[in-house]
Amino acid sequence: MQISIDANGQTKPFQRHYLFCVGSGHAALALRTDYVQQLKTLHDELGFERVRFHGIFDEDMKVMLSMKNYMPLPGADNFYDLSFHQIGLAYDNILSCGMKPFVELDFMPQMLASGRQQLNFLYKANVTPPKDYRKWDALICRFVRFLLDRYGEEEVRSWHFEVWNEPNIHAFFGGTQEEYFRLYEHTARAVKSVDGALRVGGPATACNAWIPEFVSYCRRNDVPVDFISTHQYMGEALGHVPMGMRQIVRMVRRTMKEMKRRGGGSFLDGVRLLVQDSSEMQEFPKDRFKKNVLTVREQADGLPVYYTEWNASSACTAPHNDTRKIAANAVRTILDVDGCLAGSAIFAFSDIFEEINMFPQEFSGGFGLMTINGIKKPAYRAFQMLRQVGNMRLILPEFSGDVGAAAFVNEDGMQILVYRTDLMCREKQAEEVILKIAGGDFGRATVQKIDETHCNPYRLWKEMGSPSDMRPADAAALDGKCVLQEEAVDAACEEGMLILRAGLGVNDLYLYKLYKK
Repeated sequence: MQISIDANGQTKPFQRHYLFCVGSGHAALALRTDYVQQLKTLHDELGFERVRFHGIFDEDMKVMLSMKNYMPLPGADNFYDLSFHQIGLAYDNILSCGMKPFVELDFMPQMLASGRQQLNFLYKANVTPPKDYRKWDALICRFVRFLLDRYGEEEVRSWHFEVWNEPNIHAFFGGTQEEYFRLYEHTARAVKSVDGALRVGGPATACNAWIPEFVSYCRRNDVPVDFISTHQYMGEALGHVPMGMRQIVRMVRRTMKEMKRRGGGSFLDGVRLLVQDSSEMQEFPKDRFKKNVLTVREQADGLPVYYTEWNASSACTAPHNDTRKIAANAVRTILDVDGCLAGSAIFAFSDIFEEINMFPQEFSGGFGLMTINGIKKPAYRAFQMLRQVGNMRLILPEFSGDVGAAAFVNEDGMQILVYRTDLMCREKQAEEVILKIAGGDFGRATVQKIDETHCNPYRLWKEMGSPSDMRPADAAALDGKCVLQEEAVDAACEEGMLILRAGLGVNDLYLYKLYKK
């Protein structure tokens, strides 16, 4: 494949929407030292500006505690306290890293809940609407006043307040679309009643859902809304697509049959039988993300659009989450929707995460850019590549196949990202990519690689025997063997053009840097 680049061609700003925010697990994790250390590393090395997490009102944040929590006596629930102290500690930690919280307002304190439905994760968050909206409104108002008092008006006005998480998925919200709209309306009005300058938005849905209905509801009822948020994963796993009872029963039966056939294995093996990565089971159009983004932007009716969760797959524990598949897909996704979004948040920055912390394996298919001990995965290295490119992007033709490229310029010269993506990770021969660069006055050329032998800690970990419960020192040593390396490249000149040749394997990612003379 040949790709022609004119160094003197037309450019446009590279907007770096991906730096707006990054996702993580739930609020209580932000009280952990290792979480804070990794978050600061992420900010300092990659430049992410905000972090989003679930469950600031969960029971483990001790927002509403009654005597009933300790002694279930008749009438004990009438003796209770309201405290935002632990939320404050979590936000203090985020701010100490040089970042800001993207405030996700959920889930429902047990004392205010209308039902008992819980999120089926290790942390049992109540996901039902409030039983008394006057009390919910009062909670939101007191919470916002707490933030303004603790951090000041100027700081809090720079934050974003998002109502709930994926209310169109029953696991995350026990109500209907109509009930979510009511919840949003009450929450947004409560926030604005304290400070009208604070930014509030939603609906934070999975799969780009409910946007036109949500915007219409807010317009008809004069409900405050400052931005639109939604989520997109190229492959959707359990819970992210409508599933009837028959489909669930079939899935469980299939899993039980396979468990019986295998006879046993690790906890991780069992979970992987249940939750599979649909991006590796069917072919998805490569322009799926961009088409959905453009549709949502039109539906948003002029409001800023944020994708507050995105990645290749929503299947936690998928083996390829630890590989360069995520790196190549992340770069392609970021480049495809560049200029179309106000901001986005890849999910997630670390494997310090409920669904992964229960496994002893260092690499267990978590969403994180880093493992639980801070080993930087190929996706992390991809963001390091992105930080090295210039802020002006050369306009190239769109790429529809597996291979694509993007070129950037700055005062040092030109940078070219070349990638080959395949979510299904099918084995294919290396594809020769020939870059033909016209114009420019370049001297030396270098390349950095993410492939089978470069920036591949997962492979090295398996060669070590896949050790569990790794010592931090061993994890640091492994991480040190997988840093980006800038290697010299012999660039040929043909007919006045600079020629670079790359043999890209499946999901390989290269960064070429051409330095001015």
